[in-house]
Amino acid sequence: MKLYHFPLSGHAHRARLFLSLIGAEVEVINVDLAAGEHKQPNYLELNRFGQVPVLVDGDTVIADSNAILVYAAKKFGRSDWLPETPAEAAAVQRWLSVAAGQIAFGPAAARLIMVFGAGFQADEVIGRAHAVLAVLNAELEGRSWIAGLDKPSIADVALYSYVARAPEGNVDLSGYPGVNAWLARIEALPGFVPFQQTPVGLAAAA
Repeated sequence: MKLYHFPLSGHAHRARLFLSLIGAEVEVINVDLAAGEHKQPNYLELNRFGQVPVLVDGDTVIADSNAILVYAAKKFGRSDWLPETPAEAAAVQRWLSVAAGQIAFGPAAARLIMVFGAGFQADEVIGRAHAVLAVLNAELEGRSWIAGLDKPSIADVALYSYVARAPEGNVDLSGYPGVNAWLARIEALPGFVPFQQTPVGLAAAA
């Protein structure tokens, strides 16, 4: 398997993190976004949106980070990470949707301003970030993992990267003890690989 990856992309990190957590053998290929490699015809054949990550497994091409999590869990029979029961599978899917929605338009967008100079309104996206962090903190009260299971799932992986690096977007995590404890639990998992840090925002003084 080959994973087309960019070190500063939280979407790419979540795919790499999960593949590492389950011990999958994968060749990581860094895509030079600054040089426009993701917009070249050969890459656009893999993903018409010109985005990372992309997983290539033989003749199978999977674009989209959350789709890669689902594919890898199914391919390697990891029902411990993606449960088969209807209620548990739905609980995981709920948080995959949050990762693609509120997380992407909150802490991820706030970070994009500081790391890549994205043209979002800082107050707006930081406000969204705190709104979703408050929900995560409340959901984690009395539980170790976000989907309410007795073990981590791909939902935790999907949420991790941009929450962990929220301070890079000037989003303060200090008021969310449940979130911080959950981040530490993920970081203690065997096979954990960190998301590259950037010294910007609140992280500049850390």
